[in-house]
Amino acid sequence: MPQQSTSGEISLAVIKTACSNCNLRELCLPFGLNIEELERLDDLVSTRRRIKRGDHLYRAGEAFDAIYAIRSGFFKTDVLLEDGRDQVTGFQMAGELLGLDGISTEHHTCNAIALEDSEICAIPFSRLESLSREIHTLQHHFHKVMSREIVRDHGVMMLLGTMRAEERLAAFLLNLSQRFTARGFSHAEFYLRMTRDEIGSYLGLKLETVSRAFSRFQEEGHIAVQQKHIRILNVNGLKALMNHRS
Repeated sequence: MPQQSTSGEISLAVIKTACSNCNLRELCLPFGLNIEELERLDDLVSTRRRIKRGDHLYRAGEAFDAIYAIRSGFFKTDVLLEDGRDQVTGFQMAGELLGLDGISTEHHTCNAIALEDSEICAIPFSRLESLSREIHTLQHHFHKVMSREIVRDHGVMMLLGTMRAEERLAAFLLNLSQRFTARGFSHAEFYLRMTRDEIGSYLGLKLETVSRAFSRFQEEGHIAVQQKHIRILNVNGLKALMNHRS
């Protein structure tokens, strides 16, 4: 078992092969790197940190100095609105990156909060930039990751701007299904780490509307719901809802 310091960080010697041994490497920054390049990226990962459920990884306004690869667990990002409400801006799972919001202003523009006990790999951004200039595959894949975030943001904007409540929830569940599948989990059965209130905040819906949509999906045989446990029974039915077909 690796020796861990009291600060929750693991020494570089212990995580020397963190990236090369990680089963998420094809979803994360190391994708496409050879053995030598992987070793150089391994040296870049400064710390591994465990984040308890409900704790912040970072807060809006804090100085930006690293991006974070989620090794295990689940996070949400949110911003504080002028009226005091928290607006959820995204949900992130293992193999995805956090902290990209700070690149432009060098300060984080949102909060990142663990929805379950999680573990992240911290990657100092200045060193990542330097290494990316030397390893073009790393630079190319990092650009792809950033592009994926932009596409996701555009998708959310379209979802909020053009879809009805049921369509939004169907799109949300199908998106989660696809992301779980990419990680080797079941596409049809998963556990929701977020509350329905948080889903509503993300989708621009009231809690009651989210609950009604879940109930309707269950009544029509699209899904089975047991508290936060979801089983998708009719993928095509959810896709039809997204495409404006009853």
